[in-house]
Amino acid sequence: MEAFEYQALDDKGTTRKGLITGDTPRQVRQLLRDQGLIPLSLSAVNEEREQGGQPGISRKKIPATELAVITRQFATLLGAGLTIEESLEGLIDQADRHQVRAVLTGIRSMVMEGHSLSEALGSFPAAFPSLYRASIQAGEETGRLDLVMERLADYTENTEALRRRIGIALIYPVLLTTVAILIVVGLLTYVVPKVVKVFEESGQTLPLLTRGLLGLSDFLQAWGLWILLGLILAFIIFKFIFRKPGPKMALHKFFLRIPVLRNIIRNLNTATMARTLAIMSGSGVPLLTAMQASSRVLTNEAMRAAMDTARSDVGEGVSLSKALKKSGLFPPLLTQMVASGESSGKLDVMLEKSANVQENELEARTAILVGLFEPLMILTMGVVVLIIVLAILLPIFDLNELIYAR
Repeated sequence: MEAFEYQALDDKGTTRKGLITGDTPRQVRQLLRDQGLIPLSLSAVNEEREQGGQPGISRKKIPATELAVITRQFATLLGAGLTIEESLEGLIDQADRHQVRAVLTGIRSMVMEGHSLSEALGSFPAAFPSLYRASIQAGEETGRLDLVMERLADYTENTEALRRRIGIALIYPVLLTTVAILIVVGLLTYVVPKVVKVFEESGQTLPLLTRGLLGLSDFLQAWGLWILLGLILAFIIFKFIFRKPGPKMALHKFFLRIPVLRNIIRNLNTATMARTLAIMSGSGVPLLTAMQASSRVLTNEAMRAAMDTARSDVGEGVSLSKALKKSGLFPPLLTQMVASGESSGKLDVMLEKSANVQENELEARTAILVGLFEPLMILTMGVVVLIIVLAILLPIFDLNELIYAR
């Protein structure tokens, strides 16, 4: 059976949308008519079928937050003794979003056709990353699917929690910077000209600071929009150029040479890579396959290239710890813990501990930077506002001196 998305009219003329399973589109249309619905459109969830009836590839996605929830629910249902089909049916009933239900229904229909769970997930690569599919395939082959799902649930929850914590930590600095820039621009383009205009009309010679601020205000009023458009255009050109492999690699190598940024990038990428490698190796996935999937989660191109080189070295018989140490891009603590895991036969455990250490370091560095940024931004804003206030008050002081002199 196959899953289909449909649009149909009911007896009141209202358009209804939903999901339904059937062997063929013709049968599905008849099922809809039997329910008193008039079919308007019908499309397979697994959008296309390749030759030989194999499932095609769907580009439907599942948000990372919902994937973490689904994985935990799936692991719980499997751990309770339900079959894969029954677990998927329960997940479909609990899903709120139509797109999530469509993906889960498509997977369930393929499982009912006789495909393995990993094969069904392979038809939705945009919803389930390669490490997810490879881990489940290993769990099916070893008969430990419930345990693998538990590890996947932990992995997706930890990854999403890390992303959320970093996002929350960055919200305040970004908001503070944006508001500060808007306030300064507003003062320079609207408030300052209105106030200083009074002194200009009196014929008074304005102080140097006031004249300079007025010149800056006039410049922003005349060219501010063009500057904004120029910055937007420069940003678009920058993204276009550094989307290409060569410039992108050069930029990412440059990032790794900036002291503070280097540590943050290494912590973030190392934590994600180590946790990915831990779950896949612990699920029984071959090391080379696990390294290939771990390489894809690295966002820094230089570190990804180093991981690919390490994979080639491991394929030639070099130990994982020596292969990772060779590039010099991964933290020494990671290579030492990997070496300990290789010698003790607990590689996945040591990788998991290493990921926790890197995440803790990342959160500590982020907290320190945010803590330093707040007083620095307040101090900077105070200096800017002080300059603006002085530029307005100095003409008043000069006017008072002129009055008293008379």
